[in-house]
Amino acid sequence: MNKTKRNIFDTAMKLFAENGYSETSVEEITAVTGIAKGTLYYHFAKKEDILYFLIDEGMKLLRNSIEIKTHRESTVIGKLRAIVLIQIKTTIKYEQLVTLILSQMWGKRERNLKCQQCIFDYINIIKEYVNEGIQTGELREGNAETIATSIFGVICSSLTYKLKAEKEIMVDETCDDFFDTILNGIKK
Repeated sequence: MNKTKRNIFDTAMKLFAENGYSETSVEEITAVTGIAKGTLYYHFAKKEDILYFLIDEGMKLLRNSIEIKTHRESTVIGKLRAIVLIQIKTTIKYEQLVTLILSQMWGKRERNLKCQQCIFDYINIIKEYVNEGIQTGELREGNAETIATSIFGVICSSLTYKLKAEKEIMVDETCDDFFDTILNGIKK
């Protein structure tokens, strides 16, 4: 990503998360980035394209992290723990992007459907590992989709609370707490 797109990415993510997508104008984005409107429109035809770019880049980052970390693990339990750790780190580092995606997932507009699909795609990644764990006997029998959405949901809601209530989050300790809670519910 070039410097201009990175500047737009960071600014739009911050403004969309703080003010809401609908309340943020292209004018605000250009004012904060210091770039001309024409430059922004050279990279993005409309404001929704900026949102889609944020979502796509975020998902690429998430998928790449998951591929790298899970490839190093030999057990499904290890892979699921790696995913939990990645979700925690991603949510902390990109809290504004996560807030944006979660806030925009409700509704029937194209951007809402894009955010929903982003979340569904991520849950499906978790579901694949849960299915693998059920098949190998590492996890007890159960509905893989329910288990995957539970993992996602527990981490999202708990971490959102922790981010708002605490000044600093100890990543490894938080991961251990979440994973122990999740694992005790699904471990065979």
